[in-house]
Amino acid sequence: MELSYCVVNTNGREHLGACLRAIAANHPAGIEHEILVLDNHSDDGSVDLVAETARREPAIGDRLRLIVAEQRQGKAVNDTLLLQSAKGELCLLLNEDTELLPGAAAALVAALRGDAGAGAAGAQLLDPEGTPQPCAWRLPGVGTALAQALLLHRLLVTESGGPRTRRVGWAQSAALLVRRSAAERVGWLDPAFFVYSDETDLCKRLGDAGLHTLYVPAARAIHHEQLANDRGAGARRVVEFHRNRDLYMRKHHGPLAAAAVRALTAFSYLPRALAALVLPGHDPGWYLLHARKAWRPRGEGLRELAEGR
Repeated sequence: MELSYCVVNTNGREHLGACLRAIAANHPAGIEHEILVLDNHSDDGSVDLVAETARREPAIGDRLRLIVAEQRQGKAVNDTLLLQSAKGELCLLLNEDTELLPGAAAALVAALRGDAGAGAAGAQLLDPEGTPQPCAWRLPGVGTALAQALLLHRLLVTESGGPRTRRVGWAQSAALLVRRSAAERVGWLDPAFFVYSDETDLCKRLGDAGLHTLYVPAARAIHHEQLANDRGAGARRVVEFHRNRDLYMRKHHGPLAAAAVRALTAFSYLPRALAALVLPGHDPGWYLLHARKAWRPRGEGLRELAEGR
């Protein structure tokens, strides 16, 4: 078997069915595959939905394996479990709110088939209206944080966009094809990252092992971005986002660089907060929340919510 689709679902019933149907509808012919769904202790009927979808869609049911977590776990832990359970050498990590478009899986597989030095390949993500979203970047550091503070991030940090497959620092794991043997070689994903920056850390360690990451614009997938859209979990998501970015910096660059990045990142949100005062549909409080948590990435995040705290 060559390809394993690896879907992590956390109370994502609303999107999970569409994710599975998109896999079945757009899987490239001639590639032996399986579909793994790890339900992350959902309480919204997601497990029943998977069973119902498997019954109604033979193209899914014949290939599907369901893993049900007994307690809520982090994204890195769940992705590692899926990678370790997969039979395919190529594992397409997907969020439950990601929908592959025609040709996406084929383009990602072709990219890794054609580049033995690549450990991972990321798709071009689109918002629900079909607008391309930033989804690949240079690896974080003081330089990238400075570029962001100077509002030069689109020019100097973002690496997605354009028609050409190319090497990037890291790509978002909402639709990331990973070479299973490469992930095993670097010790899988680091469970210290509950969610956010887990794939950044993986791509960094792949690069340190001599295996680069590709951005593949021909592979397109719709992604319902929760950090931007799930304001209900608001502060918890923001805490988790900045806490794990700080963890990445301390792990790979040390405490002084991490402190510099915290300050630069916090500063970068202030002009956005000012602009939000006059731009319709923008909330200055949201950017100020990011600024506060970037400077002091503490508080109760998604990890504490999963642990019942």
